[in-house]
Amino acid sequence: MSLSAVFSICRVAKDAAGIAGNVFAFGLFVSPIPTFRRIMRNGSTEMFSGLPYIYSLLNCLICLWYGTPLISANNLLVTTVNSIGAVFQFVYIILFLVYAEKAQKVRMFGLLLTVLGVFAIILFGSLQINDALIRRFFVGFLSCASLVSMFASPLFIIKLVIQTKSVEFMPFYLSLSTFLMSTSFFLYGIFNNDAFIYVPNGIGTILGLIQLILYVYYESKSRENSREPLIVSYA
Repeated sequence: MSLSAVFSICRVAKDAAGIAGNVFAFGLFVSPIPTFRRIMRNGSTEMFSGLPYIYSLLNCLICLWYGTPLISANNLLVTTVNSIGAVFQFVYIILFLVYAEKAQKVRMFGLLLTVLGVFAIILFGSLQINDALIRRFFVGFLSCASLVSMFASPLFIIKLVIQTKSVEFMPFYLSLSTFLMSTSFFLYGIFNNDAFIYVPNGIGTILGLIQLILYVYYESKSRENSREPLIVSYA
């Protein structure tokens, strides 16, 4: 097989993995919809936190910027998935602001302005770097750190599942979407020879797999326990 044929196969595989990653990411983006249906129905944010949406917006913006041709080459599908993600997070934040109490509203609005300010600094700061390689490394390390911290956030849920021996707080389809998206972009990064993509998504793949294993294990335990009679006499 010629070298050009190998490159062609890798390019097709990379695009296929990137498209799959975009599709699976959609499952993550729509996962908060039931929460916001409840918020809109009750007219209150209740005890829900808006911080995950603020942080996700910053993560999407940084990764979106990394995927543009000004920073890295051949990463259009990274830009598309994070553009869609940023729109979803922005809509969630606006809805949260509408239904939040005044004190929470002021705090969320301040955090939103902070996120936009930080991203503006990263954007304009990186454009001041004339060396394209250094500029890519600067934004790449930021996007990688942001992704790793985002993928590490389920560690709390994993700990909670083990402690409670219940998967109540770890929705299956959310864990599955995380695993499939991470795996897709891990392969995408491998085929594109981009460590800033395959390293954090490799970590995400491992953590997603752990969540799925825990779900299967504790969900099967729950089924076994549910077979016991509801009333047991010890007399």
